[in-house]
Amino acid sequence: MTVGLGVSIGTVNTVCAVAGESGRAAHRNKKKGVPTTWRTTLTFDSAGAARVGRIPKHGRALAEFADLSQRSTPTARVGNRTLTAADLVATVAQGVITETLGAEPDENVALAVTHPVGYSGEQVADLRGALETVGLARAELICEPVAATAWFEATQDPVTPGLMLVYDLGGSALSVTLVRVGAGAPDNRVVGTPVRSSEYGGRAFGALMTKRASRLASPRSLTDSDAAISALRSIHVLRSVDLVYKCLRIADVTMADVDRVLVIGGAARPREVAKVLGEELARPVIVAADPERTIADGAAILAQRAAEAAGGTVGGRRGGSAWSQRRLVRVAAAVLIAGGGAMAGVVVPEAAVAAGTAHTGLVPLDR
Repeated sequence: MTVGLGVSIGTVNTVCAVAGESGRAAHRNKKKGVPTTWRTTLTFDSAGAARVGRIPKHGRALAEFADLSQRSTPTARVGNRTLTAADLVATVAQGVITETLGAEPDENVALAVTHPVGYSGEQVADLRGALETVGLARAELICEPVAATAWFEATQDPVTPGLMLVYDLGGSALSVTLVRVGAGAPDNRVVGTPVRSSEYGGRAFGALMTKRASRLASPRSLTDSDAAISALRSIHVLRSVDLVYKCLRIADVTMADVDRVLVIGGAARPREVAKVLGEELARPVIVAADPERTIADGAAILAQRAAEAAGGTVGGRRGGSAWSQRRLVRVAAAVLIAGGGAMAGVVVPEAAVAAGTAHTGLVPLDR
């Protein structure tokens, strides 16, 4: 059986997913003791060994390095090495994959790592080189909305060819991308130029709540009121629609040309996000049960498909190591059993799971 593993490394969280024989992504069974989500932080011990997602009681955790397109990307000095932001991202990918698969060799497992859609050719090349340095040369590099599109096409039957708008509301920013879906879609699915803004997302909404509460005579009246938080979040999402129309103008299309909206990202869990978008854009809105996992799930699906298209070979050898195959099959099977055989499905806006705003990324800690 061909199995794929996808890793999505965001500014705040990193997510890992496995796609099994069904062609769809399956989540790990949390009872196995291995997480599926990590904070995107790194700590290094005295020997230079990296730990992903660790929150030290004292000292510093490296964070805010996952986006290579930011104006000033951080670096880290570890022993005699200077690690660039691309090196840090690759180190996270290596740590997550190792923790998921264990200490046994995993060179023959079908892997995919995602990156933001706006990366230049040079940034993608930097990330590719960094992955090769940590032993992940075989990993496919996939831009995030394309990975999310793979999840959509794997969970929808049939998929009508057309345009889909991917609304990615993460912890640190909002990205809006137009993609082509369905039969006949080109290899380069992205249409026009994606747009991105840090004015929206979990972090921006948290700042908005703080600012609004500071203006009130009793700040607790906002933080203690679900209705007030819901109303404020609805306003926040409504304002972000301007970014949607900017994306459409760049691509020289209108909302009438768009068939559906796919909502993804950790800050997209609250039901108000999909509800407001559906009302304002007048298009079907699709959101997974856990929208933070959509990109990783799609990446796992694409990794699996790439291996199958190559005749079941990964890295030049057929089928992968028996150990790796057995372990990944157990991962997918255990999760399916724990979840009653159900995969992450599509949820209409009214049924979307309400959740709190995504927290900001970690900063140097001294607790």
